[in-house]
Amino acid sequence: MFHRHRWLTPYLLLAPGFAWLAAFFVVPLALLAYQSLQSGTFDFGYQFSWELYNYWDALSRYKAHLIRSFVYAGLATILALLVSYPLAYWIAFRGGRWKNLFLLAIIAPFFVTYLIRTLAWQNILADQGTVVGVLRDLHILAPDGRLLATSTAVVAGITYNFLPFMALPLYVALEQIDERLIEAAQDLYASRTKAFLRVTLPLSLPGVFAGTLLTFIPAAGDFINAQLLGTPKQHMIGNVIQSKYLELIDYPAAAALSFVLMAAILIGVLVYARALGTERLTG
Repeated sequence: MFHRHRWLTPYLLLAPGFAWLAAFFVVPLALLAYQSLQSGTFDFGYQFSWELYNYWDALSRYKAHLIRSFVYAGLATILALLVSYPLAYWIAFRGGRWKNLFLLAIIAPFFVTYLIRTLAWQNILADQGTVVGVLRDLHILAPDGRLLATSTAVVAGITYNFLPFMALPLYVALEQIDERLIEAAQDLYASRTKAFLRVTLPLSLPGVFAGTLLTFIPAAGDFINAQLLGTPKQHMIGNVIQSKYLELIDYPAAAALSFVLMAAILIGVLVYARALGTERLTG
């Protein structure tokens, strides 16, 4: 009896995962899509009316916030990559028996809540803080210059908060590289720079791809850093969605904005994957 129904085994093993995705991803997403096509107000109720204008309104009124979100997320992703790659490279090839300790140091901030970490940056970048004082002494900032409530502060906060999402995939990719391949390249008269560019970097690209996605996607929808480290001039699309849901109680507009953000991220990821060639990376 068991042998006759053995083909059911993979489906039974996958069933809990599919049920979880259906209950907590597919169903909420369908409800969000349904809500985005409603019209009305919170006081008088909402009715489903195929209100496609919600999407046009989202794109026309909040285009600047959407662009700002992608610019901030892109800058934070690039900065995180520039910081994380040398760090992950050093841990993978020079960390020795202290690798686990260094990795723990990278993820240690995750033991503190996201909100507390961002609030700490308010103190770090405060007008009377040490960082601003040093920059003023070095004449990098004007005597009345500031970092807090600027785009620089928002991007710095996003970079810091999502740095581990970049560093860990990079470390995994670099750790898996066989050092004998690098030694072979150097034995064939390749300099350290050429060995890195022709061997190490290409082999680490899967980690670069994973790290950039894991950093960029949540960064584009973030609103905490812009709320606490910026001003309304630095607000991102996440701040608008949060305001629509919790303050203005405009659920259809918030749902439409959410779908616009998801669609924009999805298109960006597909273009990025196509440009980088994920089939070649994962083959």
